[in-house]
Amino acid sequence: MHLKTLTGKTLILCAAYCFLWMPQTCAQEKHPAYHRTDIIFDSDMGPDYDDVGAITLLHAFADKGKINILATIASTRYENVGAVLNVFNTYFHREEIPIAVPRNNGLLLRDYQHWTDTLVANYPHKIKTNEEAMEPVALYRKILSAHPDKSITIVTVGFLTNLAALLKSAPDEYSALNGYDLVKKKVKRLVSMAGKFPAGEEFNIDQDIPSSVYTYAHWPGEVLFSGFEIGWKIKTGIPLIHDETIRHSPVKDVFRISIPMAAEDSAGRKSWDETAVLVAATGYQTYYTLKKGRIKIAADGSDSWDESGRGQFYLLEKENPAKVEKRINELIRHQPQ
Repeated sequence: MHLKTLTGKTLILCAAYCFLWMPQTCAQEKHPAYHRTDIIFDSDMGPDYDDVGAITLLHAFADKGKINILATIASTRYENVGAVLNVFNTYFHREEIPIAVPRNNGLLLRDYQHWTDTLVANYPHKIKTNEEAMEPVALYRKILSAHPDKSITIVTVGFLTNLAALLKSAPDEYSALNGYDLVKKKVKRLVSMAGKFPAGEEFNIDQDIPSSVYTYAHWPGEVLFSGFEIGWKIKTGIPLIHDETIRHSPVKDVFRISIPMAAEDSAGRKSWDETAVLVAATGYQTYYTLKKGRIKIAADGSDSWDESGRGQFYLLEKENPAKVEKRINELIRHQPQ
């Protein structure tokens, strides 16, 4: 229903709803076609393959008109990570999406199953080496400076290396603002697959502890966490690898190669990163509620939650995880339009 067809009473109720509930705009929640969420995707794309599910969800939601993918950025710098990101963007007919790869400060962690090698060998990609991609801070600053205030959602499903560097960045050719002020001005929210709540240890945080501590302590806006405990219960990929109608798909190849290589994945791979994309693109209300507060990270990388803090939230289950599992299994079977 178009906004002009709403009654005066309904408009008042909608306006009140938007005012009272900060993390989701009324226009996007009630009218998903009215405004597409602009997303920058920051991923470690390699140590695990839930990143593959996550980038597939991004393209599925982009094809549905819910989001715009502004950039795909690596927080790892192993050989060919830029090419791997380009493989997926090309497969989904968005080869023009800019890609960035760290030059010196990214971790070298990569997949032990070597699915990344399979993709680079078998699927088209214009980016052949990491040096052909931009540097992450430069790409962040270029994109943020060119977009309206409070318009961008950053989804991070890897290490916080790039975001810490962005916050510390100085004015440059793209903006006279420093990194902190640029983020504060341009970013609407950060959706982060990180942490284990209400307390625990989680991979994305503890692989680059200094960057994690700095990012979450200094981030100037809203942060929404999808914690380890959320994706742990959601196992996906089995329907995809058994779908005979899907052929020559880099997404299917990754799950087909990787699932048989670990007994723990026999029912499907745990879907941490996909949940972050899901809530960034569609909102959290269907499946989750929020716990407000602020993350605290100890020197050893373990995290806890300060309920007296402000500006940050983590997901709490509202629906059976099987419902999210079913939805993600549908979305990762999405084919190029």
